[in-house]
Amino acid sequence: MPEHVHLLMSEPPTGTPSAVLHRLKLSVSRRLRKRKKNSAQLALPFGEMEPLRAFWQARFYDFNVYSGGKVKEKLNYMHANPVVRRLVKHPKDWRWSSWGFYMKGEEGLIRIDSV
Repeated sequence: MPEHVHLLMSEPPTGTPSAVLHRLKLSVSRRLRKRKKNSAQLALPFGEMEPLRAFWQARFYDFNVYSGGKVKEKLNYMHANPVVRRLVKHPKDWRWSSWGFYMKGEEGLIRIDSV
């Protein structure tokens, strides 16, 4: 989504989900701040602001997925979100979606470990 991310993850073997998200957010923000502008990317005004704002919000919303039915519910919500927001006509058209992986077994831009 243009202003938020959906992530379905399991409990990490070591550490906590908060620690995993901290490392992920730190890595992504550092990489994006170093990138040169590209027409295929969203316009991120790094370097044009004083002082530099935070890239991510300080907190995240978590939800414990406790059954196979809840996994399916959350995946359906995540896949439908860009359609509901009228960013695309079908979940397959959202380039960051895992829809193709779960529905057709296709690889996408991001590696996915099946749940």
